[in-house]
Amino acid sequence: ILEIHGAHGYLVHQFLSPLINNRTDEYGGSFENRIRFVLEIVAEMQKYITTQSLWVRLSASDWAENGWNLEETIELCKILKQNGVEVIDVSSGGGVSHQKIDVKKNYQVPFANEIKNQVEIITGAVGLIFEPKQAEEILQNEEADLIFLGRELLRDPYFALRAAKELEEDIKWLPQYERAKNNHYA
Repeated sequence: ILEIHGAHGYLVHQFLSPLINNRTDEYGGSFENRIRFVLEIVAEMQKYITTQSLWVRLSASDWAENGWNLEETIELCKILKQNGVEVIDVSSGGGVSHQKIDVKKNYQVPFANEIKNQVEIITGAVGLIFEPKQAEEILQNEEADLIFLGRELLRDPYFALRAAKELEEDIKWLPQYERAKNNHYA
C-alpha cells in the first residue's frame, strides 16, 4: 500500500482548501487548479507502482464556511478513481483554526459513506471509532469498507486481539503470543 496524505492541513490539503490556498498561479483559485497538485503526485506515483495499491487520505470537509467540502471531495475522488487510486481514507478538518467540528462518535463515518456511494470506491472510516462492536456495525451497515484506527491503537496496542475476543472471532495470533491466547483464569 502507498498512501498519499492529503488531509489535516498538510501540504496536499493546503493546495485543496480555498481557505488555505491563496495562490494566483495554475495551482490556485478554481477547483481544477487546486486539485492539480494531488493529481500530479498521483501521476508521478503511478510511474513507479508495480503491485502496490494507491490510497489517498483526504479531509472531506474543512468544517468551515467557504472551505473544502464534501461535494468537492466527491468530485476529486471520481477523478482519483479514474487515475488508479483504489482507496480513499476519509477524515476531515485540521486545516484552519476556526473550524467548527461536531465531534462525536462516528462523526466522520457519513463522509466515508457518501463518498463510497457516490464514487463507488473503497472507503475507510476514521474518527472516534474505539469499540469493536461500533467498528463492526459500520462495516456490516456498509457505511465504509475499512476501519482505520490511530489514537485508539496508541491507547490499546492490542485492540485487534481484544476486538476479536469481544466479537467471538478466532484469529491467528503471532506465534510468540499464541500461549497467551486463551484466558485459563476466566
